[in-house]
Amino acid sequence: MGKHTKFYLLLTLATILFTLFMYGLGIVILGAAIFPGVYFLYQLWIHTAQLAVTLRILYFCFGFVGGYFVSGTMLMLLVSLVSIVFRLKLKEGEFDVGSIEIFKWVFVNAFFMVVKVIFLDLILLTPYCSLFYRMMGAKIGRNVLINSKNVGDLSLLEIGDNSAIGGSATIIAHSFEQGGLKLKKVIIGKNVIIGLNSVIFPGVEIGDNAMIAAGAIVLKNTHVAANTTFLGAHITGNP
Repeated sequence: MGKHTKFYLLLTLATILFTLFMYGLGIVILGAAIFPGVYFLYQLWIHTAQLAVTLRILYFCFGFVGGYFVSGTMLMLLVSLVSIVFRLKLKEGEFDVGSIEIFKWVFVNAFFMVVKVIFLDLILLTPYCSLFYRMMGAKIGRNVLINSKNVGDLSLLEIGDNSAIGGSATIIAHSFEQGGLKLKKVIIGKNVIIGLNSVIFPGVEIGDNAMIAAGAIVLKNTHVAANTTFLGAHITGNP
């Protein structure tokens, strides 16, 4: 058996074990997150036993919605705590397949995805969204409005004061090239508007008071000057 074959077998085994660990940790985190909501519903159901069935069901419905919000908040806190405990803050650079940094990247984005799917839609455009992004490592200034959950690699994201991220805008700080992972910060200045459905790639820097037009694609390592409007990019990368 060749060295390359052994390497890929070991890599496959490590990937399987890592995946099983992720599933196990996911069960623990989700279970702990929904526990307060389920316990509250249980107590509500017991303590309303003397009420009419219709009223009891109505209270249960109110409790279910309230429990959902409590569990969603717990989920954000637990995922943030896991990110801190396991030191999942990403760093810029180029990393080979099988490196620790790739496992960290998979780890942190996988658990962010859980929050994204389960709860994030309900807190967009609220201070709680910015707070959660900060807890996941993003550097976010004051009065920032975020209306998109399509934001990855949060510990490599910087957003200045009074900026706004439009609906469904995509911001990522990673790319896979020639079998490796490349991570580079995305820096958004002050008073910047990121338009609806725009796409911001790794290494992009956007100056203060700039505007990214709706649907625009800002290719990697592009510098958008301050006080300008970026309308789009050709597939070749020329603005």
